[in-house]
Amino acid sequence: MRLVAGVDVGGTRVKSMLCDFDGSVVLSHTASTPERPGDGIVDVITDTVSALLELARADGVDGALTAMGAVVPGLVDEATGSATWSANLGWRDLPLRQRLQDRFDVPVAMGHDVRAGLLAEFHLGAAMGAPDALFVPLGTGIASALLASGRVVAGSEWTGEIGHVIVEPDGPLCGCGRHGCLEAVASAAALGRAWRELGRDGDAEILSRAVDAGDPEAIRIWQGAIDALVRVIGPVCAAAGTRLVLIGGGLALSGATLLDPLRDRLVHAIGHERVTVTQAALGDRAGALGATLLAMEAAT
Repeated sequence: MRLVAGVDVGGTRVKSMLCDFDGSVVLSHTASTPERPGDGIVDVITDTVSALLELARADGVDGALTAMGAVVPGLVDEATGSATWSANLGWRDLPLRQRLQDRFDVPVAMGHDVRAGLLAEFHLGAAMGAPDALFVPLGTGIASALLASGRVVAGSEWTGEIGHVIVEPDGPLCGCGRHGCLEAVASAAALGRAWRELGRDGDAEILSRAVDAGDPEAIRIWQGAIDALVRVIGPVCAAAGTRLVLIGGGLALSGATLLDPLRDRLVHAIGHERVTVTQAALGDRAGALGATLLAMEAAT
């Protein structure tokens, strides 16, 4: 059996899987991301793939690694295979693809986690058949990926980096060192911090429950985050003519509490009704599935 490995390095978790060339998932695994691993992420990915292969052998899977893909957050130069910068995980100008090729004697694909997630949603998930879509995962950080005419846009290493658009000039400190970035105001991590700063216990999930229960302070934080998202997402949808917005990440699990008001305010902001806001279908598997698709492409 020809196997491909896909590894998605997130702000809090490393998701990985082995697939065959038919796209069937043979094995998957999730582990915690080390705190600010920096260049050590090469070892993390190497150990993850090695562990997957050992688990597969222990389960009686008769196959060999044919290719692998790794996707990471932050600024990514897919042409050179470089992880240029991550505010949350602490690397700069890391030649990730070359480092991994030095470890594994197979073709290696390297990409951006959110663009890979949209690629998976287009082939396997909520964007199947859609000519255009905007994918916005709301987790530890915020980034986006744009599908236009059936192709995932990758114009430069800054493509999709909406999380570092300043929405509150005097707002909270962001991991990038500036104040008031969208990521510091509207990510799941930021909402959890804002909730705890009020002296409340819990994270963004607990905050969303408090919104549903009518807590006025929770509603104030929640509505502020939605307003900030609309100020950034609205112009993107208007400029690209995007009609489908996929929300992913942990915050998407709040369902209608987030998606309904976000759609209503987007429609108001851009002035037409032809916008659908829905939850991404693949959950936290999207990035790793996208990484396996990139690996299959690299192997052909």
